[in-house]
Parts: sequence; structure tokens; C-alpha cells
Amino acid sequence: MSPSNPARKHTALPKAQILIEALPWLTRHHGKTVVIKFGGNAMVDEELKAAFAQDVVFLRHAGLKPVVVHGGGPQISAQLDRHGLVSEFKAGLRVTTPEAMDVVRMVLAGQVQRELVGLLNQHGPLAVGMTGEDAHTITATKHRPRIEGELVDIGRVGEITDIDTGAIEALLADGRIPVVSSIARSQDDGHVYNVNADTAAAALAAALGAETLMVLTDVEGLYEDWPHSDEVISRLTATQLEKLLPELASGMVPKMEGCLHAVRNGVNTARVIDGRVQHSILLEIFTDEGIGTMVVPDALPDERSGGAR
Repeated sequence: MSPSNPARKHTALPKAQILIEALPWLTRHHGKTVVIKFGGNAMVDEELKAAFAQDVVFLRHAGLKPVVVHGGGPQISAQLDRHGLVSEFKAGLRVTTPEAMDVVRMVLAGQVQRELVGLLNQHGPLAVGMTGEDAHTITATKHRPRIEGELVDIGRVGEITDIDTGAIEALLADGRIPVVSSIARSQDDGHVYNVNADTAAAALAAALGAETLMVLTDVEGLYEDWPHSDEVISRLTATQLEKLLPELASGMVPKMEGCLHAVRNGVNTARVIDGRVQHSILLEIFTDEGIGTMVVPDALPDERSGGAR
């Protein structure tokens, strides 16, 4: 009998190569906290939701400490419609009456968060849901945006004044995955406020001293010269981003302001990635190429090996 060719059946070799490529990143990120803002299409598409949950559980089993922060704009709008409440926006923010706030709280803490916790917990007793109200995790004050020079009352929309990471850190130390709804209580009047989830994720990343903030969105990243070009800026510094902010589309502003806040306050990298791509989180953290746009502090050397970014 002739000896078989040892390379003949090794169809699994590419899998081994993929795992080995991830090794430097596994080593670098081991034990580090990563805050992920869950939103956009990834939040409403069933397959993307399931892939997101797999990614987060993978991070946890790979030795990272993921924290998930979510909003729920489309779900809130749908529920307000059912209750016959009008969705009105001023300065890009939802005008939130006390009646609307009851719906916002119910949808975020009772629907979106519960579903996400359920998806994560299909993989083990990992996820614990909470809101910014729990253990004073997020404290807010009433936010009054300035429109045409005037301060405008838009109801129960909050501006973050304080973060207490105690409850999240206790969950992380216990090996759990905190899933945080972006609602906060005010110290001033005791009311509950709706807080922008991008802003909340950035504030939590900074307060936790996270290695990375990742913001899922519905575009490939920050475009070089939109709408004339669909070239994505793969890497930029805090100062470069600050100069671009006035030119950005309104939906991108809280995301990029969040990235800027994070890297200016101790977070090593902040990334905006395309949540429409399955497993985009793993592609971003564990591959040479990465996807999306990465923001770094001004003095930080290039994060990617081999100058890929």
C-alpha cells in the first residue's frame, strides 16, 4: 500500500491560518474591556442580530471583556405610532414628552435589551441587562439644544453628567456581559431621561478605561469626500477628526463626537464599523486589514501591524 499524501485531506488548513492570524490580536486584547454600541441595521435584521451575539460571546471566550450599549430608534418610533404619539425631532434629537419617555423606557429596557440578553444567553449564562438608572451607572441633566441661537426645551432628553462604573465592573469581574440601555436618571429632578446611545457608549468607554470603543452603523465608515467619493478613511487622529466634524452628516455627528471623546479620555482606539456586514466586529478586532474607520489619540503610533492602516 502506497503511503498517503500527508497534504491530501488538509482542507481545514485555511481555518488554522485564520486562527493564527488572530493570535497577535488575541494576545494584545486579552483581559481588555471593549465597549460596543449596538445599533442600525444590525439591530433589526434577524441574521445580523444573531451574528452580533455570536461575535460578542466569542470576544468574551477569547478573554476580552465586552460591554454592550444600545439605543432603539426604529423600535421606539414604531411603538410611539402604536400609542398614537407623534415622533418629532429637533436638532436631530427626539422630542420626548413624559408620555413618550414611558414608551422609550419600556421599549429599551423591556424589549430591545431583553431580546439582546436572550440572544447572548443562548450561548451560556453570560449576559445581564441593566439601564443607566441601575446603581447610578449614568446620571443626566436635562439637555436643551441651541437652535438658531435659542435654547429649546425638547422634554426628557438627557445630557450625561456622571458615570459610576461600579455595577458594570462587578459584572465584568464575574465574567458576565453587561447589556446597558441608554436611559439615565437626573440628580436635579429625579426624572428619567433618554440619552443618545452613541454618547452613552463613549462616556462608558472612557469611564471604564476601555481598550476600544466600537460603534456599529449603517455605512462602511467615515467617507473621504461624500457624496463625490465612497472612499472610506481607514484611520485618523483625534485632531484630524475634530477638523472634519463641522462637515459631517447629522447622523454621523454623535458617533464621531463619541469616538473623539473616547480617545481624548484614555480609550486607545475608537472605531466606526459597518453593522450590515456579518461578523464585522471580529473582522475589525482580529484581522490585519480591519474594516471601517479607526480614530486614535494624537500621540499614538499606528495600531495596525505592517502599516496596514
